[in-house]
Amino acid sequence: MFNHDWPVPANVGIAMTNRHGGVSMHPYGSLNLGLHVGDAPELVMANRELLCKQLALTTEPVWLEQVHGTHVLNLDSLNLVNAALDTPIADASYSRTAGRVCTVMTADCLPVLLCNHAGTEVAAVHAGWRGLCDGVIEAAAVQFSSPMGELIAYLGPAIGPQKFEVGDEVKHAFCALHPLAVACFIPSGNKFLADIIGLAKLRLSLLGITHIYSADICTVSSPDYFSYRRDRVTGRMASLIWLKS
Repeated sequence: MFNHDWPVPANVGIAMTNRHGGVSMHPYGSLNLGLHVGDAPELVMANRELLCKQLALTTEPVWLEQVHGTHVLNLDSLNLVNAALDTPIADASYSRTAGRVCTVMTADCLPVLLCNHAGTEVAAVHAGWRGLCDGVIEAAAVQFSSPMGELIAYLGPAIGPQKFEVGDEVKHAFCALHPLAVACFIPSGNKFLADIIGLAKLRLSLLGITHIYSADICTVSSPDYFSYRRDRVTGRMASLIWLKS
């Protein structure tokens, strides 16, 4: 698990995994939580069971089929049995019901966990560059009934600004929406190094969310984390947030 000292409301649980503590074998070693990456399904399910036990979760996390979009799944009216059998397609989830575990998987993309100061609403967001640019954070934030100024954002491990090389089309897509995004792109030959964490902070601040905490860990540079850009064939970490009561 990623260890943090972030202030978290008493009624909110959060967790962000690394690649350690599971049963998967190379190249998925060891706590791979993704069923879609080629790992043996029985090992992934064993890892998910280990995670639930470690976090003392009373219900299974709601695992999503992530497609780099902006759809937000509201877990409050979701049939958890059906969700376990037929994985919902979404890139974020939201809940104000105790025990509904909002969960996203990443291996370079940015996980964003949101809650309100009162500890009555939570959301988890999968923010790859496409979803981030298209507004997945905004789509999750508007699910909250609390004012934006009362929300807290937790940004997990993701590809760092020295490793995320992108083309001009990525820079243009962000800057066409928000000119201030230009500060998050550094020229690198005929391409740019992009700061996905900085871009997320910009989008959060434009919403009025100023309580932001970031892991500032590069998944590509650290062997403790899965990285698709570094390894191609690899596992997935999970970031989870839920209401305790």
